[in-house]
Amino acid sequence: MQVAELMMTDLTVVNEDASVSEAVIRIADAHVHGVPVVSDRGQVIGVLSSSDIVLATAEHSGTGHPVALDDTLVREIMSTPPQTVRPEADVRLAARQMLEHDVHRLFVLSSNELVGVISSSDIVRAVADGAI
Repeated sequence: MQVAELMMTDLTVVNEDASVSEAVIRIADAHVHGVPVVSDRGQVIGVLSSSDIVLATAEHSGTGHPVALDDTLVREIMSTPPQTVRPEADVRLAARQMLEHDVHRLFVLSSNELVGVISSSDIVRAVADGAI
């Protein structure tokens, strides 16, 4: 089975210059745990996950000052490089890549264009449904 058969194509993205507070709203509205971060040219340059946000908040909380999510830009706390896969890749390869890089999602690129995302949940769902 190919990644293209399981990937989600309705994507929420955030720009690297967005504030973290804007990104938090987008993540919450989309009901996801991570989003691709794109440059002004639309290229995927990183990922912002709920873990990145929690880590940044925890690191800042040691200072005794409130976290200024409005003043922090996504590019300051995003994870790089983003893990990517091609749509024609085998799902088992994608699963191995997630395990090797300890990530929960891979961004699907075709000709360097973002076309989807496949998550560990998508793969587990396919296994549970007997599709894999």
